[in-house]
Amino acid sequence: MSLLVDTSVWSLALRRDVEPPEPEVVALRQALLGSDQVFTTGLVFQELLQGFAGPKDRAQLVERLSALAFLQPVKDDHIKAAEIRNTCRRRGVQVGTIDALLIQLCRRNDLTLLTTDQDFRGANKHVEFELWSAG
Repeated sequence: MSLLVDTSVWSLALRRDVEPPEPEVVALRQALLGSDQVFTTGLVFQELLQGFAGPKDRAQLVERLSALAFLQPVKDDHIKAAEIRNTCRRRGVQVGTIDALLIQLCRRNDLTLLTTDQDFRGANKHVEFELWSAG
């Protein structure tokens, strides 16, 4: 399985005070240690970096995440992300701009989205994309 990991999962995985870990964090750890490929993108990378105060912590995070496959959105991804957001909005589901782009990146690259953000569950009822599930 190839995963695009949302900021919500990375944030939990990088915390030192979370016990027991969420199933999504366990899945991320297994993917990183196994044969699954883990992807990130600039917006997730940026959101994570914004959460670190010290330069030493930021430098370590940059080094660790640099080993991941990095997705670059293209113009068509932004067009389709807007369509995803509009489709969801017409059906009464609010999806943020970044979330819509993550959904589109998953669709274009045949990736499974690993997230704890419940907004994606609502979107998945109206827009087809692979969403990781513990069950």
